[in-house]
Amino acid sequence: MAHGKPEITGMNYVLAVPDAMATARWWMDEMKFEKLRDLGGWVFVKRGPCMIMLGSCPDAIPVPDLGDHQYFGYIEFDDIDAYFDEIKDSKVDIMSQPEDKPWDMREFGVRTPDGHRVLFGENL
Repeated sequence: MAHGKPEITGMNYVLAVPDAMATARWWMDEMKFEKLRDLGGWVFVKRGPCMIMLGSCPDAIPVPDLGDHQYFGYIEFDDIDAYFDEIKDSKVDIMSQPEDKPWDMREFGVRTPDGHRVLFGENL
């Protein structure tokens, strides 16, 4: 059977963290994601089509030692200012406020308690 061009249907991230459940709680409580699965050592959180698979890896290289490799993702929303309003008063280390960028995105960045950095954006 002939098929058309394959399309991406979801976006998932896999992160090694010291304690998957503790990190998942932060994603749920502060970033307003939902817990999808707890597989004992692995906890999956999700919001819309974006899933983050958190694996307990206490012996992994500490995230602050990764330098620029602390960045792990760019998650897009249809209303970035509304999402920012959801999280701005929580215990989130906000690295940058929502701002229009020359690459036609409005975005802001946060740092997780483990030290990973993630950007959130909206197409302008």
